[in-house]
Amino acid sequence: MKQYDILILGAGPGGYVAAIKAAQMGAKTAIVEAGELGGVCLNVGCIPTKTLLKSAKVYESIMNADKYGINIGDKSLVSVNVDGMVKRKNQAVKRLTSGVKLLLEKNGVDIYKGFGEVVDKNTVKVNDEVLNIKNLIIATGSSPMIPEVEGIKESFEQGYAVTSTEVLDPKEIPEHLIVVGAGTISIEFATLYNALGSKVTILQRSPRILSGIDKDLSEAMAKVLTRKGVKIVYGVKHKKFEGNKIVVEVNGEEKIFEGDKILVSLGRTPNLKGLESLNLETDRKGIITDERLRTNIEGVYAIGDVNGKDLLAHVASAEGIIAVENIMGKDSKMSYDKIPSCIYSFPEIATVGLTEDEAREKGYDIVVGNFPLGANGKALAEGERDGFVKIVASKEYGEILGVHMMASTATDMIAEGVMTMELEGTLEDLARGIHPHPTLSETVMEAAHLALGSPIHTLKQ
Repeated sequence: MKQYDILILGAGPGGYVAAIKAAQMGAKTAIVEAGELGGVCLNVGCIPTKTLLKSAKVYESIMNADKYGINIGDKSLVSVNVDGMVKRKNQAVKRLTSGVKLLLEKNGVDIYKGFGEVVDKNTVKVNDEVLNIKNLIIATGSSPMIPEVEGIKESFEQGYAVTSTEVLDPKEIPEHLIVVGAGTISIEFATLYNALGSKVTILQRSPRILSGIDKDLSEAMAKVLTRKGVKIVYGVKHKKFEGNKIVVEVNGEEKIFEGDKILVSLGRTPNLKGLESLNLETDRKGIITDERLRTNIEGVYAIGDVNGKDLLAHVASAEGIIAVENIMGKDSKMSYDKIPSCIYSFPEIATVGLTEDEAREKGYDIVVGNFPLGANGKALAEGERDGFVKIVASKEYGEILGVHMMASTATDMIAEGVMTMELEGTLEDLARGIHPHPTLSETVMEAAHLALGSPIHTLKQ
């Protein structure tokens, strides 16, 4: 029977990072994965989605080339090569998953392909092999949550209803895509297929899309999507699926929406199969863990989507490192108050920290600087005027409490907000930091000036 200091169940962005860190810290390490290395993120999530979104952005840019003084003639001759897009996506995925395998092997991690069944906290069975372990890190991830709605199972079996996994491998661009839900995944796919020419309808239960982010951002994104032809229906109650149709109730009135595909995107559920023998404490989100990623079972840790704290790849990776450091004797804690969140729409959305409403609810006396991209030279030059940068700060000391932005490169720009908050920076720090011109990053500096009451390239709010 092989013995390991640390065994990780799952090789997603949490699991494989934990395995590499463990091996580097001197632990005899193994990782178990039933699917492909890289987990959901690399194979059917972050990377393939962004690869397809890039193709969609290129197509959208070509179709709007006249706005940049470029004539392409007959636009009907420009078409989407679906097979080519999917091939490019698969090539990117393969390259990254191969890289993960190489990193694990070069760091001396033993890789087991198969489903890992936990016999007890010190024993894991993979295929016909039994492994003895001192510490276990559960990184089994999550799966799309399928609601209990009449007819939905049959709709999936018929190929009309799909999850975020199936919609990544289209055979053709659907003429009409119905998106059930309006969270991050929903908005990214609505953006993707709208740019590729699909008629897109979003069916949302609550009064606004992206209800978890700053209200100004969600409202701005709703306006952008609507302007681009996406139909958003609010206050929807799902009644039943009928093949390629979904029957809903809107404001007491029954309505039927029909599409070539129906994307069901209503959240995710933790993967807990194979862990039953541990009697782990769980809640509706997943396995309960503390700030050191410990579960209620000594020597057992849980990271990533399976603990339900924050379903983001970079969070899983950070948690993996924290868990390993604690196992190896360091006292490391995970902080969840400065985690950036990104939406790869057109334009992108990125946030970190408290929203304006959250800051007020927590009792902060705040100042807000909201600088529009329309007043930024680089945004005007690139024809990317939609969006803004909003900074929420304490009035007394100017400490940054939250940064919220919509811009074509918001997911890269948000790192400045993250690092400023990590270093307990202030509005004064952001305003005094010299930003290169012309860049979109200048909007962060400008928003800080605005919050301080001395805007440079816009008027006082």
